Amino acid sequence: MNFSDDELKEIEKQLSNPEGEFGIKIAENMNESNIQMTISSIDFLNLSESDIILEIGHGNCAHLKKIFDKIKNVQYYGLEISKTMKDEAERINKELILRNDVNFDIYNGIKIPFSKDSFHKIFTVNTIYFWKKPAAFLREIHRVLKKDGILVLTFAQKEFMKNLPFVKEKFNLYDNKDLHQLIKKIDLEIIEIANKTERVKSKSGDLVDRKYSVVKIKKL
Repeated sequence: MNFSDDELKEIEKQLSNPEGEFGIKIAENMNESNIQMTISSIDFLNLSESDIILEIGHGNCAHLKKIFDKIKNVQYYGLEISKTMKDEAERINKELILRNDVNFDIYNGIKIPFSKDSFHKIFTVNTIYFWKKPAAFLREIHRVLKKDGILVLTFAQKEFMKNLPFVKEKFNLYDNKDLHQLIKKIDLEIIEIANKTERVKSKSGDLVDRKYSVVKIKKL
């Protein structure tokens, strides 16, 4: 499928901050294409009863049921920079919200609006590319994690991402070495990495082999 430069720029913009009807469509596509990355991330969390968990950049959060199918007694908090995505997540999950401890909110993408030592587990899928100040944002994650808390950070590898037509100036790309360099600046430790490959349909409609990493990081 061929897109014009303007269409590719709009896709890139919507991936970083989905808005309006097109944002909703992009989010549906993201949820479908990213679902295995999200499931891998949830599995890597090793959720326990009574965990308080935060997901950063949940999109439409059509995957929320997978968390509560896995374990019932957790508190889930979701943060988005997109009001469209917060509204979609609440619409899609209204039954789960009624039956479980689920909260969605929006924030500015820089300061995490929770107090120190709030969460046992945090996860985020395909958001690191858009962090404006990565080291500062990881310090924010460190601040709101409890001692020995776990961050699961999942991202597609630089070698894969750089060939996608919509990946332009809004994206900062990473490989495992880049992530190690970033993490060592903060009081965090990478304790496990799972490198995976899956065949998916890209946002431009092509079938591609996506290489991605699911990284488990511990607060020291």
